[in-house]
Amino acid sequence: MKVLSTVKLPEYMKEDLSRSYPDVVFYHDKKINEALDLLPEADIILTYGEDLTEEHINQAKNLKWMMVASAGIDQLPFSVLEERDILVTNSKGVHAIPMAEYCISMMLQVSRQAEVLAENQRLHKWDRRVRMEELYEKTVLIIGTGAIGNATAKLTQAFGMNVWGVNSDGRKVEYYDKTYKMNEVKEPLSQADFVISVLPSTERTIGLLNKEFFQNMKDHAVFINIGRGDVVVERDLIDVLKINRSIHAVLDVFETEPLPAEHELWDMENVTITPHLSGITKRYLPRAMEIFKSNLADYISNEHKQMKNKISLGKRY
Repeated sequence: MKVLSTVKLPEYMKEDLSRSYPDVVFYHDKKINEALDLLPEADIILTYGEDLTEEHINQAKNLKWMMVASAGIDQLPFSVLEERDILVTNSKGVHAIPMAEYCISMMLQVSRQAEVLAENQRLHKWDRRVRMEELYEKTVLIIGTGAIGNATAKLTQAFGMNVWGVNSDGRKVEYYDKTYKMNEVKEPLSQADFVISVLPSTERTIGLLNKEFFQNMKDHAVFINIGRGDVVVERDLIDVLKINRSIHAVLDVFETEPLPAEHELWDMENVTITPHLSGITKRYLPRAMEIFKSNLADYISNEHKQMKNKISLGKRY
């Protein structure tokens, strides 16, 4: 069995893989266009998912399983993968802890007016009238009750918040006080103090959060997007933020990345921008590789049903 990895791994991880799976041949640190001679031999490809084209998949005659070392799979050549019935798994869940902590930090930053306090310090200004708010008993609406949403829900519960969730069928999920279907979102949206989107980019979600969505948010609510930028109709969000300046948006993802320097979002006072870093952590690769190792053990044992994070190629998630 041969594994082609275009994911750059530290030496100790490579040694661990070789030790754990002595009967598997690993080709490490190969850029895909520099490994074209190895593609026909690869049974498994370990990738971040951004470097593979239909042509690469067609050349990989022996390919049976692709492990994507990230949660995002938007750029995979789905048509040919589906046609070949290639097993695809991803690293869903590796971002859960850092992204949940990001949400908490941003909710606290806005509630405790961290930006104003930092500016006052810069100006040597002592002002005790800066309005402080608590998270306690505030309501957070999390749109997307997957691994990241659930980790966020767990942390918000610790702050004594009311935690509501939105998923495709309104099913109950641990850590949420209430859950709603997406077509029921108008009611909870009008009551939530914080609205967090953790939605992936799919045919069903692109442009889902539009003007009507943002207009239904309550005054002084905070919208946080850590999912995908194209889920939001950016122009609609900007228009609503201009009309209702009491609403605040914390945006880590955008329709176009990097966000152009001349983009008007940069200069809006009720917007906080971060450069798609909510999921960054030094523990990323170790967590992703634990999933890969677990799946590899199941794959070798022909326990394919046990493998984690299998992607439905038809649904694209």
